[in-house]
Amino acid sequence: MAKALRGRGHDVTEVDLDAQTWDVLRDGGFDCVFNALHGRLGEDGTVQGMLELLGLPYTGSGVLASALCMDKSRAAKVMAGAGLHVPEFEEMEIKQGVAADVVERLVSQFGLPLVIKPVREGSTIGLTIARDVDAVASGLVLAARYDRRVLVQRFAAGTEITVGVLATPELQVLPTLEIVSENPVYDYDAKYTAGKSHHIIPARIPETARHTAADTAARAFTELGCSGMGRVDMIVDAGGTPWVLEVNTVPGLTELSLLPDAARAAGIAFDELCTRLVDHAAGRHSHHVGPAAI
Repeated sequence: MAKALRGRGHDVTEVDLDAQTWDVLRDGGFDCVFNALHGRLGEDGTVQGMLELLGLPYTGSGVLASALCMDKSRAAKVMAGAGLHVPEFEEMEIKQGVAADVVERLVSQFGLPLVIKPVREGSTIGLTIARDVDAVASGLVLAARYDRRVLVQRFAAGTEITVGVLATPELQVLPTLEIVSENPVYDYDAKYTAGKSHHIIPARIPETARHTAADTAARAFTELGCSGMGRVDMIVDAGGTPWVLEVNTVPGLTELSLLPDAARAAGIAFDELCTRLVDHAAGRHSHHVGPAAI
């Protein structure tokens, strides 16, 4: 991204998040912050709140949408409440081990395979697709290492797709993208290693399902209050119904990533994508009046 923005004539300073970040941003005289942080702190409204305090324009969603989308459980409730298809789930708090009767209840309620993941984590970290009872027990323990709040969800079988959404500010839904992973699960390794996953655009699903998926992505993005950019991950079942898994407010922006690939398919080059996000952030901020010091 830095390279793309420099190529477009922007003066870019790369900043890593550490104890000095506040001072660096406060004293740097920056016009805009391009947020490329994934997961906790960067994607969950925390950095967004810091930038609001500093009065710095930033790319992507604001504090509420960022925090809401990072909380998979509450985001799922909002999406289900809006009438979108979300696989049935339950949130559990796990403080120590998992009792056998809990595991049995979950299996009888949701069936196998069963999806288990931390509520607030990214990049499929801590995720298990449990195919038997033992895997459910160990999956709950693994997920609890990353977050004591754990999401247990019915497995949606079908084609794994993702739909990018841009709103800079007008809403544009990018072409449906199908993910084919060399690994059994599209995991951290498959996401970030060249050649481990393949993107097929448009996704190999019926045209009606593509339209439904695009509409679902736009609705999820809007209902959760996102802005700038987002990526909605879904499973399209054999009947063409898109089941929403989650919404990413800071999707991957490397050459291997999904959103830039989908943007390219829509005729938006990577440097243009980055520039649009920056222009939107700066323009959006100019409408705000700064806070008064009290």
